[in-house]
Amino acid sequence: IVSPQNPHKPQSSLLNEYDRLHLAQIAIEDDPQLKVSDIEFKLPQPNYTINTLINIEEKYPDHQFCLIMGEDNLIGFHKWKNYETILQNYELYVYPRISDGTSENQFLNHPKIHKVAATIVEISSTFIRKAIKKNKNIKPMLPVNVWKYIDEMNFYKNEL
Repeated sequence: IVSPQNPHKPQSSLLNEYDRLHLAQIAIEDDPQLKVSDIEFKLPQPNYTINTLINIEEKYPDHQFCLIMGEDNLIGFHKWKNYETILQNYELYVYPRISDGTSENQFLNHPKIHKVAATIVEISSTFIRKAIKKNKNIKPMLPVNVWKYIDEMNFYKNEL
């Protein structure tokens, strides 16, 4: 799900929502098991995850939904709107990230939160944006069409 406005980030720090949507679409175009959603584009902004979850449950009542996030997002999860309701009603799957040495997160032992046993890949959207700005070659780290679009559009080469 591409969010047009992350309530925890300044809008000026984000690439245009339609460009981000397009990047997500071309990133997964070769995988028929994945689908990009713009459902949050139709919701009041800024939108919150709880509203998205309620909205998709209403649209797809025969499906069960969960939340997938990076471990870095779990650290600030207590700041999310209605995070207690999310924990009551949804399973959370947390992808590991390299820790910055902060203390153990309060949610790591919660019964609805499952840390995924996966290899840690030290690539993040922040890393990619910073590397492009520094003129580093990150082409091998991205799907070919994603790199081509970012390069053609000159994304991230200057401050947003």
